[in-house]
Amino acid sequence: MAEYGLKRYFNGECAHRITNLLQNQLPDLDGEEFAAAVNSRIQGLELKDRVMVIAEELRRRLPDHYVTAVGVLVDSLGDELREDQGMFTESWFLMPVARYVEEYGIEYPHESLDAIEEITKRHTGEYAIRPYLRQWQELTMARVDRWSRSSSHNVRRLASEGIRPRLPWASRFKPFVDDPEPVVQVIDRLIDDPSLYVRTSVANNLNDISKDHPRYAVSTAARWLASSDNSSRTQWIVTKGLRTLIKKGDPAALKVVEAEPDPYVSVQEVDVEPLRPAIGERAEIRVIVANKGTVARDVIVDYQIHFRRSDGTLRPTTFKLGRVTVQAGGTALVRKYHAFKSVKTRTLHPGRHGLVAQANGSRSRRIGFDLLEARGA
Repeated sequence: MAEYGLKRYFNGECAHRITNLLQNQLPDLDGEEFAAAVNSRIQGLELKDRVMVIAEELRRRLPDHYVTAVGVLVDSLGDELREDQGMFTESWFLMPVARYVEEYGIEYPHESLDAIEEITKRHTGEYAIRPYLRQWQELTMARVDRWSRSSSHNVRRLASEGIRPRLPWASRFKPFVDDPEPVVQVIDRLIDDPSLYVRTSVANNLNDISKDHPRYAVSTAARWLASSDNSSRTQWIVTKGLRTLIKKGDPAALKVVEAEPDPYVSVQEVDVEPLRPAIGERAEIRVIVANKGTVARDVIVDYQIHFRRSDGTLRPTTFKLGRVTVQAGGTALVRKYHAFKSVKTRTLHPGRHGLVAQANGSRSRRIGFDLLEARGA
């Protein structure tokens, strides 16, 4: 759920949900008054500010002493989320609870980290631990080390996600941007984790590292593959974790995933159908990859759309297309539907666009296609 869509949930109704959670612990909590106070303050605010408003109003209604208050919150939490339950669908309303710990508990790091561990089992805690990393780094990393060995997949995921150097929706953590070694020491233990939730976080962590230390990320990935006997779970982490480098055609990253640049592999043909899609519609990207060698090749195929900007210039964005084995002397067709929808980070403009395909780092020529105004616009 995107940030700009999620924000609308953080209103008086969210305050009601929290009131219901706290009813046994705080029977005198007036949910109507709580909700009205929130609604009076959130107009025109974005997601983080709305969450902060609810956290502030929650603080006014909890016991004054932080340790007592956080104990009330923890004692009110429900059952732990299963692997197939998402925090944005099942427990989104707990975001202000995590924000409460993030904002008000810094003078009580032990109690706050205990609370974050419990919150993350029902929601998530990666944002809440960021101030504790900054002010109590040694203490927090000792706790993260323990979390990485937890029997809970949610807690193990927190051990990785909370220390990402470039965690989305959070400020970069410069010590780990500059030196990711402490991060790798933790996620080393999670490279063959049985939980997809955990593995996805580990891969995203490696991708963060690759943006600042590409060679270190590649060597780490190679070490992981060797130490795990090339397990399928570790292979998946490595391929996803090196995706930024792979999309750039980085030779070392492609070699690690056994899809290194090969003079015998090339893009034979690339096209888009329909050739004139409209904004809001989707089009099929089709790429034919050729292998002129004498042995089969494992090929990673990506594509770049060169989007037209408001000033008429083109800016490329890379997307994954697929992975295919191409037999010796043969070809393979790889296809995918691409939806031409504006997103928060990219506004679509009608006009001439470009399309480039890439197979193991070997790029095709750029073809042009027209993106039309939305139908009925």
